[in-house]
Amino acid sequence: MPESPAVPAARPTPSDPATLSAEDGKLVVLARGARGRVGAVEGAAVRDQDGRTYAAASVALPSLTLTALQLAVASAVAAGAGRLEAAVVVTEASTLDGAGHAAVRDLSADAPIHVAAPDGTVLGTVIQ
Repeated sequence: MPESPAVPAARPTPSDPATLSAEDGKLVVLARGARGRVGAVEGAAVRDQDGRTYAAASVALPSLTLTALQLAVASAVAAGAGRLEAAVVVTEASTLDGAGHAAVRDLSADAPIHVAAPDGTVLGTVIQ
């Protein structure tokens, strides 16, 4: 069985907030909703190459831990997505988690990852 690539230890720090397109604004709404429905630490949403969206909340079980962004990307891949156009994570943290960042970059080297506060205010965007 091939080894999984290492998850980057670095936590990318978002740059200054970008002005969001209407489509990216919808991702913020979806991510906030996913987080709020279950009272999760994080919520995330991604948009694939066909414009389909996938939203998820973080999962913390004794046998399984996933960031919201990992789960949103996994949902997109399970539905057949081959590329992502954009991603949003709603969190109280000021940085993007390395595992979620890596999951997005597995599908797209250049999709913007917007980091937003729980109230929906965009804190910054990771583009690398």
